[in-house]
Amino acid sequence: MDKTIIDSYDNVKFLRKKCLEIANKGNDANLQSVFSALDVIYILYDKVLRCSPENRRDIHRDFFVLSKGQATLGLFCVLAEKGFFRFGELDTFCKINSRFAMQADRTKFDGGIEISAGSLGHGFPQAVGIAMAGKIQNSPTNVYALVGDGEFNEGTMWEAALLAGYRKLDNLCVIIDDNDSIGVMLNLGDMKAKLEAFGFQVCQIDGHNHSEIERALRIGHVGKPLAIIAHTKRGYGSRTMMEQAMWFHRAPNEEELEVLMKEVDSFETGNV
Repeated sequence: MDKTIIDSYDNVKFLRKKCLEIANKGNDANLQSVFSALDVIYILYDKVLRCSPENRRDIHRDFFVLSKGQATLGLFCVLAEKGFFRFGELDTFCKINSRFAMQADRTKFDGGIEISAGSLGHGFPQAVGIAMAGKIQNSPTNVYALVGDGEFNEGTMWEAALLAGYRKLDNLCVIIDDNDSIGVMLNLGDMKAKLEAFGFQVCQIDGHNHSEIERALRIGHVGKPLAIIAHTKRGYGSRTMMEQAMWFHRAPNEEELEVLMKEVDSFETGNV
């Protein structure tokens, strides 16, 4: 395996442990959602996205919209690793009056957080709007949105997808964190076929394989928006969290933290 790929897995392990430590201090987190999405968020910022602390106010930068707000802690940790703020500031996560809340409020950040998260199905439509604005302005901006598979139970997602396909927004990429949650609520069938019918170019990848993630994010899609269906596992990186549903919304105590940190260290990453 290429050394840069090995390093990227090590970096994500480091970030998973940071997420655990921060969740422990804040006594709250959606760790299963964070861990399923973290590989995609990291590779996007590390390899592809033209957005940094230096160009964060440039209207022609790339935009990353986290529609899947439950994974906000993971985004916070990646942004800290990239220098948008210090890791130490995350010690206030989920504390009273902290800007580092469970769901991000963009008005409290000077770059890095492009939308305020919360209600399901609202981030992707905003990403479509940003992409449309980029086209109108003849801007080199690319827009990336990470959404949860469960968000497709919301009608706003399909309205936005219909508009993106109709407008041929080839500056838009939506990554679907497909961690098997959607079938529990409403089985939407063949997502690939549906999105293709809406005018998207679609590919499917292992959402924990860094090489596959980077290749997919670099796919050319002239005249069409791109949809990447990233097959992931909730709690990926910790056997305990992958096997126990209670970790969907729970922070580890001191004893659990020690166990989970060891699991992350010893976990074999690279595939689902």
